[in-house]
Amino acid sequence: MSKAEYVYSVLLDEIRSARIPGGTALRAGEVAKRLGVSVTPVREALRRLEKDRLISYEAHHGATVVDLGDEAVAEYYGLRAVVEGLGARLAASRITAEDLAGLRELHAAMAEDAAHGRHELLGEQSRRFHLRIVDIGGPAFLGAHARSVRNSFPVPAEASLWLDDTQVKAQLEAHEGILAALESGDAEAAERIMIDHVQRAGTFRRDH
Repeated sequence: MSKAEYVYSVLLDEIRSARIPGGTALRAGEVAKRLGVSVTPVREALRRLEKDRLISYEAHHGATVVDLGDEAVAEYYGLRAVVEGLGARLAASRITAEDLAGLRELHAAMAEDAAHGRHELLGEQSRRFHLRIVDIGGPAFLGAHARSVRNSFPVPAEASLWLDDTQVKAQLEAHEGILAALESGDAEAAERIMIDHVQRAGTFRRDH
């Protein structure tokens, strides 16, 4: 990994997780000092983040993390619903017994963590669950698109619906429904449940 790639990966993770919130000014010199690199790779990383539309440049202000509002939240989850819903639809006709076993193992781990109150682990596990389904359904293009969509929008850890006790049961039931639809080869049901599941996350995010 080059220094520019290192800086980019660190800043991308910090922006995606909202550890660097929207509206924050990113000064190349300060970032360079914090990460122990020169200014040159920082500037290269900032250019990539600008291309990703995660930062913008303003006269006399420099680079600023984009502050996305409710319309952007709705667009993000709407796009996720379409891409991941299509992934589930396609996966219903392509999934193998081995694929299904892997998904069930991941789901069982989530249920176990939920039962023991380890809710902070569920968000990342859910991400893996969703992306694995999309990879099964669309290994050529769709998986890459799903990751690109998810990487394009910062979701604060504290905004995860998996941290809310009232949401966990319903979301795990949605995963169970998706698994059942995939196992039976019901593409329509798999897509519908996935879309509803993602849209519920979007509604929760907007409300919180």
